[in-house]
Amino acid sequence: MATVELRFSALPEHVRTARLVAAAVARRAGVDEAVLDEVRLAVGEACSRAVGLHQSHEIAAPVKVALIEDEKLFSIEVGDEAPHAVPAERVAGGPAADADVEAEEDEMGLAVISGLVDDVEVTTGENGGLIRMSWPTAPPAVALA
Repeated sequence: MATVELRFSALPEHVRTARLVAAAVARRAGVDEAVLDEVRLAVGEACSRAVGLHQSHEIAAPVKVALIEDEKLFSIEVGDEAPHAVPAERVAGGPAADADVEAEEDEMGLAVISGLVDDVEVTTGENGGLIRMSWPTAPPAVALA
């Protein structure tokens, strides 16, 4: 299992670099060429979401991206350190209008990711969130002598 880790300052201009690195590593891992655009878009959306959360909560910590190559699966994890409210807490606390807008934007970004990736898992908590996306890989080509 090979893992590439990427950390970058929560600035929008770094999202493009994360997309390019993710696509390159996915290609090397054996992800189908037809799916690479989806990988780029999903990583861009997840990283943009993390950057936005860091900026809105004034978090100086970097956004974390892990690119994980397993035998038959390629996974990307995008982590943020922004506190996430549990839906029940939003209702009980009577959120402000700004929180409603932020929650709607967050849900829209997650909907886009879910539309691009069949295997996606989102975990959130008061110490941050993690989006894990996975794609199948093709077995390495056997060289014929």
